[in-house]
Amino acid sequence: MTTRAIDKTQTCASMAEVRARIDALDDLLVPLLVERGGYMTQAATLKARATQVRDEGRIEQIVRRVRERAVREGGEPEVIEAIYRSMMEAFIAYEHREFARLAAEGRKPQQPHEQSHEETAP
Repeated sequence: MTTRAIDKTQTCASMAEVRARIDALDDLLVPLLVERGGYMTQAATLKARATQVRDEGRIEQIVRRVRERAVREGGEPEVIEAIYRSMMEAFIAYEHREFARLAAEGRKPQQPHEQSHEETAP
């Protein structure tokens, strides 16, 4: 049987120890988030239109998946959902900036009046 994430939480004797454990986890999370951002840059490169950046269906698919994973790991699905929704909004904004940068560099077709409502997300 696989150990759930919540079961890996160690008992701490002080706030300093709690903070040190949180800092250690942040040291693992930040590189993963940076890597995720790299994929958002690739997504901006692959999408033809800015309207493709946000995909509500994909967002909801991700939310369902991470909520289920949170339950399996012994976590609070509402908290994980809130974190993911916030993170996805930040990455969507980043992807829009990347898309605009690529367009300014002439690496995207100029589309002054986008007609499509087709979208794809993080």
